Amino acid sequence: MGRSTGLAGPAGAVADTDPVGAVVGRVRDTLEGVFTAVAETGADTGALLAGATGPDRAPVAADLAGLRPGLRARLASHPLVSGVGFVAAPGLLTDAPGWLEWWQRGPDGTVRPLLLDLDPEHSAYSDYTHWDWYTLPRETGRRAVAGPYVDYLCSDEYSLTLSAPVALDGRFVGVAAADVYLRHFEAAVLPVLQRLPAPARLVNARGRVAASTDPAHLAGSLTKGPDFAAVLAGPPAEHRADGLRLRPCGGTPLVLVTADD
Repeated sequence: MGRSTGLAGPAGAVADTDPVGAVVGRVRDTLEGVFTAVAETGADTGALLAGATGPDRAPVAADLAGLRPGLRARLASHPLVSGVGFVAAPGLLTDAPGWLEWWQRGPDGTVRPLLLDLDPEHSAYSDYTHWDWYTLPRETGRRAVAGPYVDYLCSDEYSLTLSAPVALDGRFVGVAAADVYLRHFEAAVLPVLQRLPAPARLVNARGRVAASTDPAHLAGSLTKGPDFAAVLAGPPAEHRADGLRLRPCGGTPLVLVTADD
């Protein structure tokens, strides 16, 4: 799986004089390509559902098969993406209580569908609506980064999930999402985090640490303190709170956290 190899051109010059700017730029450059895949999936889903919905017609699970060519293409063209798809809101489909139209790349590089039993009588994963990658877009109407967490649902890998809400006629109908293995994200961003003069971490809207050079705040741990969601909802400027400097990462839903010297 590919990863960013460094800052080039003008961004490289910034890295020498502005290490914070280098972190923000690297996070943005690493994640925006993944969010592009999420946005493409969301657009395809919205168009498909609009065509499958009418006065005498409601969408069914088989309709979502129309997403598959695009999902396979995104796995081929976005090397950081390990899985991508659409997760339906409960009640959207008339023939299934829930549904993941999800495709992923296996360890051998083979692209294949995720096959899940979502029957609430048998499956521990039937209710996915409490997971951050679903609840954050549903609650905020904005894209989100969830994790890292061990992704028992898809890959058994330590992963981040990037997601965004999908709406039909103003109604929330689910999320478009993509997975990134944490080891690939860390390989891209830790080199610039390590250039900062003090320990630092990247956290999501819930305060979950996505990457860190601070031994007191390891990746996957929860950071208490400031309202990171409010920081991300506001202007992309630096904030100060609780003895910390908080810098949104270039429009991506992660915050760079360092000590306020």
